Amino acid sequence: MTAGSGTGGGAGQGGTAATERRLAMLRGGQLPQAHNARTIAALASNPGCARRAVLDAAATRKHELAAHAGFPSPFGESPFTRNRDVAFERSLKDEPDKELLTLLRETLDLDIAEAGYTDLNAPGWNAAGASRDLAARHVHTRQQLTAPARQRGTMFDHPLLTFRVGGRHAYLEPDLIAFRHDGTFHVVEIKSFAVVDGQADGAKVGAAAIQSAVYVLALRDLVGDQATVAHETVLIAPRDFSFTPAAATIDVRKQIGALQRQLSRMDSIDRLLAQVPEGISFSLDRDERGVSRRHPDDLLRDLRLVEANYAPECLATCEMCYLCRDEASGTTGALGRSVREEAGGIESVARVLRVAYEKDPLPVPDDIAEAAAILRRAAALRRAALGGLG
Repeated sequence: MTAGSGTGGGAGQGGTAATERRLAMLRGGQLPQAHNARTIAALASNPGCARRAVLDAAATRKHELAAHAGFPSPFGESPFTRNRDVAFERSLKDEPDKELLTLLRETLDLDIAEAGYTDLNAPGWNAAGASRDLAARHVHTRQQLTAPARQRGTMFDHPLLTFRVGGRHAYLEPDLIAFRHDGTFHVVEIKSFAVVDGQADGAKVGAAAIQSAVYVLALRDLVGDQATVAHETVLIAPRDFSFTPAAATIDVRKQIGALQRQLSRMDSIDRLLAQVPEGISFSLDRDERGVSRRHPDDLLRDLRLVEANYAPECLATCEMCYLCRDEASGTTGALGRSVREEAGGIESVARVLRVAYEKDPLPVPDDIAEAAAILRRAAALRRAALGGLG
């Protein structure tokens, strides 16, 4: 299975019964959406967004809500990328004792004697049909990864981990887990985006890093104190548009910290729910044919009652991005977090311009006086530069 396409888990009990009832009411009685590594990784992209936190805590199907409200987004991995990921991964795993083992030895400084490939979902590892039982596969993974070190190999394929999100557990399947005989595990991510002249797309590397951080946390939960899970993960990608693999390590401590902060925020969802007006619902109220009976304007009204915190980065990580971008039109936040910060808390682009060119009829309050001075200096420099060009 390709990285980030983890299998969904069932619902568990998190928080109080009253909280669970409130979240179920927000969903409108629908079954909770199962999380995978990609959706969990996206949680860390905008930890200040209450709308995202509430929708994810309630395990709603955000892509369906956005589409019904009139703001569909082409969110998700393309079939071409998914197929290329699968093909590249298969080219490495068909003969794991060759290129894959060589890469791991060079990248992780494995001893030459450290070898061995274990497929944790190989046919016949347990009773017939057990490989399709997610709980049984998870138990099998735990048994294999917590066995005495001398009985372990170097590479573990098709491990199945669990991860708790907002009181519910999701099943996740990393691409590979590597084990060193010094008792250290390393998460291995296999991606098909190209590394050209030693450089890869920064956004894609960042996405791979945050997914790796999800797997690191899940693996640490599984092995507990019986082994060490390194914060350095291994990224393998093709070199120069070929299928020749290249490998590098990524330090994911920053991503782990961001994830833990957002997950902690979701675990204390009671405080967020206290700010959500009573009576709102994200239900689509489907009939027996699966067609929604709810008017889009009614759904849109309820969605807008939960505050969003839009930034351009949301376009790559959240299904609600077009709705929130529409709301944020004309604000400094719509231009990026750095612009919002440089504007010193002035939320409106129009007011930024009025302050910069001293056309604001209102006096400048003390809390934005410094930002106002910087904006006016920038406007003066712009006038001088344009005057010089003229």
